[in-house]
Amino acid sequence: MDGANLVDLLGRWASGRGPLYLLLAARLRVLIDDGVLPSGRALPPDRVLARRLAVGRGTVVSAYDLLQQEGRVVRRQGSGTRVAAHRLPATRTADGVPANPLIQHLIHPDDGVLLLTCAAPATAPPLVTDAYREAAERLAARPDDLGYHPAGHPELREALAAYYRARDVPTTADEIVVTTGAQHAISLLTALLVAPGDTVLAETPTYPGALEAFRHAAAAVRPLRVGERASGALMYAVPTASNPSGSIMPDQERRRLAEYAVRADTPLVDDEVCAELCFSGRTPPPLAAFARRAEHVLTVGSLSKLVWGGMRVGWIRAAAPLATRLARLRAVHDLAGEAVSQLAAASLVRRTAEIRRGRIPELRRRHDHLCAELRTHLPAWTFTPALGGQTLWVRLPDADSDAFSQIALRHGVAVPPGRAFDPLGGHGDHIRLHYLFPEEDLTRAVRALALAWRAYDGATAPAVPSLVV
Repeated sequence: MDGANLVDLLGRWASGRGPLYLLLAARLRVLIDDGVLPSGRALPPDRVLARRLAVGRGTVVSAYDLLQQEGRVVRRQGSGTRVAAHRLPATRTADGVPANPLIQHLIHPDDGVLLLTCAAPATAPPLVTDAYREAAERLAARPDDLGYHPAGHPELREALAAYYRARDVPTTADEIVVTTGAQHAISLLTALLVAPGDTVLAETPTYPGALEAFRHAAAAVRPLRVGERASGALMYAVPTASNPSGSIMPDQERRRLAEYAVRADTPLVDDEVCAELCFSGRTPPPLAAFARRAEHVLTVGSLSKLVWGGMRVGWIRAAAPLATRLARLRAVHDLAGEAVSQLAAASLVRRTAEIRRGRIPELRRRHDHLCAELRTHLPAWTFTPALGGQTLWVRLPDADSDAFSQIALRHGVAVPPGRAFDPLGGHGDHIRLHYLFPEEDLTRAVRALALAWRAYDGATAPAVPSLVV
């Protein structure tokens, strides 16, 4: 494709707010994701496109480099820049950062492949059926309820407020906004608080879905390091049963992080999706409990990890004025969430302690089984046992996890490579494994990974990218 044709497709790409390279990358991202620029299509050289767009060459280089980090283009010395291949199996690119490999196999499932990619309970427990039955009965008793509640059904908002009050965080229903899962909550917060070109500070490693939301908003994502001088529009952390490492931040560090957000006058998102899955049985206080000015801490939660992946109900706890703004923004997109699911969720939220007691022993048993299998069959791999959550963060010695994940897929196991979890594309020698499968399936997965490891040659990384998100 020559520069003139691409310029026509780009249209009014520079009309938004923020640095030009982020605006250019955002428009190219849309063209790639919509298939207008198909897999393998050569893009104009840096200098050619810069001349056509009347911008500095550095603008084009930075845009191309960002898209390469996201895995949407491949840049190679001597062969230029090409759109990354779509619908290949394991990682989007061997030398870039996958945007979010966790949903690839949900969109394009592979029969017979053990999916260690998306960590959420695959089977709805009987209590979900009970909760929906109760919700239907309560709904029948309210014939005049239109069901449009942009901030969330009042019954669920009050149940969530009571849940936080029980954790020593004073909360009213006006401070709760219900969302369609935690990913929706993160996207909603990003849409309201982050403008193109803004900086978002995120832990590393961290949840890739959040990184994808920030990049989609044309934000510059940088590592969050408490104590460093850094400003941003938003901070993001997963301090409890962290995804991917399963670590738990000590209370002293929680206080430091919350105070840092107040000093920096920057909203801090506390992602608590796995908070109720700590192996100790104790759920640590949310970051809001440590903030002198609670309006700086925004808490995100959901039922997808505690109860079932298909329970698409999440929430945001925020100061009432911000909660109102979030509800108005949500109403622009879909008016309100689905009412019956929210009534069912209200029942489940009130049973959180009971659900936790049922889930944690099973998770701990499967975690220990996975650790034992890894030590037996892959003793060169290193990891720190998790303290909670559903995932283990594993280091592969002297390996490129993007390349290894492709070989693993050919052995029947899909694993997400580490670079997807890093704002700057680091941790290329790590993979994340979940332990939600029954023990026999975890054994089968580890033995397949051991075979893939023996077949892996770290010196021969694949020459083509291989994951679409």
